[in-house]
Amino acid sequence: MPDMSRPIPHTTGAPRAAMTFVVLVGVLSFFADFTYEGARSVAGPFLASLGVGASLLGVIVGLGELLGYTLRLVSGRFADATGLLWPTTIVGYIVQMGAVPLLTFAPDWPTAAGLLILERIGKAIRNPPRDVMLSHAGEQLGGYGWAFGVHEALDQLGAMFGPLVVAAVVASRGDYRLAFAVLAIPAAINLTCVATARLVYPHPERFIGKHREATGPSSLPRAFWLYLLAAGLVAAGFADYPLIAFHFAKTQHFGAEWVPLLYVIAMACSGGASLLFGRLFDRFGFRVVLWLALVTWLYAPLVWLGGFVSAVLGAMLWGVGIGVHESVIPAAVAPLVARNKRASAFGLFTAGYGVCWFLGSVAIGVAYDHHVTWALAFCVVTQLLAIPFFALAGKGMRNPSGGLH
Repeated sequence: MPDMSRPIPHTTGAPRAAMTFVVLVGVLSFFADFTYEGARSVAGPFLASLGVGASLLGVIVGLGELLGYTLRLVSGRFADATGLLWPTTIVGYIVQMGAVPLLTFAPDWPTAAGLLILERIGKAIRNPPRDVMLSHAGEQLGGYGWAFGVHEALDQLGAMFGPLVVAAVVASRGDYRLAFAVLAIPAAINLTCVATARLVYPHPERFIGKHREATGPSSLPRAFWLYLLAAGLVAAGFADYPLIAFHFAKTQHFGAEWVPLLYVIAMACSGGASLLFGRLFDRFGFRVVLWLALVTWLYAPLVWLGGFVSAVLGAMLWGVGIGVHESVIPAAVAPLVARNKRASAFGLFTAGYGVCWFLGSVAIGVAYDHHVTWALAFCVVTQLLAIPFFALAGKGMRNPSGGLH
């Protein structure tokens, strides 16, 4: 495992260049999320308009998510074996950004379903190598948390604006296909940003300096597997917002107009949490992961059992958890493994994390059908079970702090 306690050499423009790279990747991610989250916000009703029923819709969405996570194993291993970080990332973005506007011309549901699944595959291809490049910049910045936090904050902004624009188009014109056509604009901007980032920063690995340790053990360390187990338990116990929204609508503690507004509030909290806890992770290290695990499980009783005020607080805490899941939790992978294994580690981690999230979502849904307290119990128990494994993983790090000192 690399010794992360040694200082980072200031090379090729030092932290300013690294920060510019992080922001540039964040901007291209903003437009990526703008595009695909906008499309996914109406994917269900669009497929329904083509004759897809609820059961088939579940199969399509589930298959897309499953491929979107498991294929990261392949992408990560390929990037590690070949060193082709940028080419792999670029191919992924082209596939993903190309699939969304093509929904405009989908003549039937099999074509539309195929394009939606292709969008997930594109994301699977580009995520592991992109995260490795972000980790390189994070080393130059003095910590992984800030790099991933800034990126995730911009990412979440795109996830907010995309669905809002699509909602405006559908509300004014009542045309899903027109909404998909409009999304060609942010898709094109994304690909332009990707090309720009590649031209300006063709070798992000130079942020880490030549004398830094580049290789390590051929196998992933025990701490990584403990961390994956802990993160998987947290993911399994974190409910999807559609189920939470279903619960809000069913209980009728407040008007239906509040359901999407609470999601926007949650996404705003997610972006803020990414920045705040990313910085705290670099300052205080792995302890931040433990602190957050001890707090974010409280979203469950707030959203499942409370009234309006409780639902607002629960949605905010749920959003904080999402921000942590997308920034601090993946950022902590980098110091756990040798640099030459990072793409494989990111691919394996996100694949395992995604599968656990998927299985947990199924379990929470089944539990909820029996009684809301069953769903609550599952959410709370799985997340609390993760805490000792997080503690063990933290002890296994050469430098337990996420920051690089």
